Order: sequence, then C-alpha cells, then structure tokens
Amino acid sequence: MAERKRVRDKAHEHVRVAVIGSGFGGIGAAVRLRREGVTDFVVLERADAVGGTWRDNSYPGCACDVPSHLYSFSFAPNPDWPRTFSGQEHIWDYLERVADTFRLRPHIRLNTEVREARWNGERLLWELRTSQGHLTADVVVSATGPLSDPKTPDIPGLDTFPGKVFHSARWDHDYDLRGKRVAMIGTGASAIQIVPEIQRDVRRLTLFQRTPPWVMPRADRDITGAERWLHRQLPFTTRLRRGLLWGIRELQVQAFTKRPNELGLIESIAKRNMARAIKDPELRAKLTPTYRIGCKRILLSNSYYPALAQPHVDVVASGLAQVRGSTVVAADGTEAEVDAIVFGTGFHVTDMPIADRVVGDEGRTLMETWKDGMKALRGATAAGFPNFLTVIGPNTGLGNSSMILMIESQLNYLADYLRQLDVLGGRAALAPRPSAVGAWNRRVQERMKRTVWNTGGCTSWYLDENGVNTTVWPGTTTEFRTATRSVDLNEYEVLRPPAALPAARDGHKAEVSA
Repeated sequence: MAERKRVRDKAHEHVRVAVIGSGFGGIGAAVRLRREGVTDFVVLERADAVGGTWRDNSYPGCACDVPSHLYSFSFAPNPDWPRTFSGQEHIWDYLERVADTFRLRPHIRLNTEVREARWNGERLLWELRTSQGHLTADVVVSATGPLSDPKTPDIPGLDTFPGKVFHSARWDHDYDLRGKRVAMIGTGASAIQIVPEIQRDVRRLTLFQRTPPWVMPRADRDITGAERWLHRQLPFTTRLRRGLLWGIRELQVQAFTKRPNELGLIESIAKRNMARAIKDPELRAKLTPTYRIGCKRILLSNSYYPALAQPHVDVVASGLAQVRGSTVVAADGTEAEVDAIVFGTGFHVTDMPIADRVVGDEGRTLMETWKDGMKALRGATAAGFPNFLTVIGPNTGLGNSSMILMIESQLNYLADYLRQLDVLGGRAALAPRPSAVGAWNRRVQERMKRTVWNTGGCTSWYLDENGVNTTVWPGTTTEFRTATRSVDLNEYEVLRPPAALPAARDGHKAEVSA
C-alpha cells in the first residue's frame, strides 16, 4: 500500500491517520493499521498511559464480566490469564504488552488531549488542535469509547458536603474508607464489585438503589498452571477455548434479540442466587427486579448479595435526592449521616463528550448533529463528517458478549475504508450519504423493537433521552461482522478538492503521494 509522505514544518505535522484514544479500540486500530502496512499514523491519548477504561477504573474489586480468553484480541491471544474473569490490573497489563509487542510506542502521544477536530472541505483533511499543538490528518478514527467520561448526577447540596466525594472511575486511593460511614450511589456493574470489597472495612455502608439489577452467579475460578502450560505449548487450545466461549454467547443472544419471553428460566436462576444469601423477606423484595432479565445488563457476582445481608449494610430502595451537610437524603425521605459519597453512576454513553469537539463539513459539531440521537452508518461513519470513523460507535454495544468481537469487526471496516481511498487515488474523501445512514438506522431500530432491551419494561443506560436505544447491536456478532466486512461505495459520496491546491497554502505544503 502506498504511504503518503508526512509533511512537517516548525508549526505543523500531517499524518495519514490520527487515532483518538488508547483503550481497546485505539490500540486495536493501531495494530490493524500496522498490519495493513500503514505506518503514517499517531495515537493521541489524553492520559499519561495507554489503557482507556482499564487504566481509569481501578476501584476495589474491578474486573471484567466477560471471560478473559474472549475479552482479548484474536490476533494477540494471552495463554497466561490468571482467572476466568481477570481483574483490572491484568487487563491493563495486557493492553500495555500489546502496545509493546506490536511496536506501537513510537506512534503514541501521551498527555495529548484533542481539544478540537475540524474538517477542512477545501483541503479534504482534518485539522486537529491538541494540548500539545496542531496537526492535520487525512482520516480521523475516534476510539474514545462509551465508558471514558464518568457521569455524576447534579445533586442539590452536594457542593456543601464536608466529606469525601468521588466517582468509581476516579477512585481516590489516598482516602482510607476504614471505619467510615459510606454512601454508595448506584447499583450497576461497578457498584456490585465495589460493595463486597469495601463493606469489610467501613463502619456503615448505605446503598442507594433506584432500580435493582438482575445478578447471576459468577462462574469464576483460578486458571490452573496446567491449563496455562497447555495454552503456551499448544496455541490452538487457546483459540479453541475462545471459540467455545464465543459460540455459547452467540447462541444465547437469540433469546435477547428475538425471544425475550424465553428468559424466564434465567430469571429463576438469578432469583435462587439471591435467595441463597438474602433471607430477610423485606430486603429480598427490595432487591427483586420487576422487569425482564436482560433489559438492563445482567450482572455477575457471588459476593454482592452476601455483602448486602451484613448487619452494617443498609439498602435504600430510592435514588439520592439531596445532600444537607453530612446528611444524604433519598427521594423517599430516608436519611443517613455519612463521611464519604461514592458515585457508581455510569458514564456519558449516549452523549459522548468527544462529539462536542468534532466539527464537520457544515460547521456543526457531531454533538449538534446527533442532538436527536446518535446515528452512524454501520456504527462507523456519520453524515456530514467525511473521513471520520468511530470505533464502538452507535448501536455497536453488546448485552451479553465481548465488545472486542465488535471492535475487531469495526477494524475490518476501517481497513477496507483505507483501501478504498487508495483505490480512488489522489486526494479524496468518503462522505456517507444521509440516505444510507438513515436506511441503516431504520433497519437497526426496526430489529430493536422486539428485543428485550426495548420490550423488557426497564429504563437503562442503553436508551438516550428520547428513549431510543442507540447503544446496543440487535443481532449476533456474526451478523455485524458480515455487515462490516467491506465498504460499499454506493453508500458514500466521493469528494475531491474543489481546485488544485497551491504548493504552499496557509504556510503549509500540499501533501503529495509517495
């Protein structure tokens, strides 16, 4: 593949591809670019290390709820996962090792936050303003992910609270919770891991629960030395293990997407999981969901319910409404005196903050374009934003399997996108046709109607403020892989420069092909 020359002067740098973010999406994109022969790219990371979600979330008990052999890249198998569901530190270490193994470090710019990405329609390139200077790129890949910016609710009186306040994704390890009275806000995936860990040390724990989650047993165990030895000696056994885990989930998804009424058996297993630990009928009533299992993400834990049954743990079946000094007050009027407040209230998923910094061909931000809901062609490209691709874009999430499967499918699409630009030759850009974006999203939303996420009777973080599910993919990972195998040029308009660029415009050289 022909490489475009990098153009440099004292104030400017040009690259073929700029990747934003260095979590699984960004690291995966960088590896795929190198494997496609593209070396003229940078990875822009606002933090001081790679890792994304698995760098930022270091709260007690943090671990993945997808088996490790499936929650890793197919092209970078790890025979040495220590547990079935590995912890945060092992996943972060895995990403660091992938960056080293595939020689990505020279491409990664740490402590480099993208403050604006603006499309230049005359020069057919993106102008990026970062905390470390300016650069331009032919193609921008946004891999910031949906779990990158914590969401903390606006609680009246919170600013007057004299104690400690932090979000689960920004855990304060310097603050000692031992002997403290702690309020845990939220009962999502983070909270059910945090609660069992901190309840051992705190004097009193008050859990504020707006909606109870469905919690299934966690089939977690140490992976034996013999298993790890086998995976190292016979790599095909690692692939076999991954394939088995994938196949089971591929079969299960049919119940979520097509036959939600068949999920009653799964609910009975979850109820038995609760009944084993929660003997108090009143507490059990608080913790029993009234919606169909799967409508919200199913959580996995063997220790959550036993922790809630402890005498120094209180469950308030209501959300936090206000703070008065050291007193936290629930919507139902329940009060508690606390020394610290921990928010496990999720992330900006349906209103990703990076969208407010990306300006398209009509001078509108991606946030403005998506004000009525996120829409992207095959989860990757948005109308009005040429040569801009999103990894983990709208409707690419999963309710029961590994996001790495979806990421790799989107990387296939990215690779073919760059190939198509090469085939076109010269300076060119691809702009998704609004009609194609609309048609794709109508198909997705039509399929969404019968899924458990829309029919299960809950309100989840999958839904945007208009009640539209812009988060989850309503099908199998195989179907998504097929849909993103290649770029259909009929869905795009090919853009060319309006006129030949001068040799030096705005003080910069025009880019030439190698």
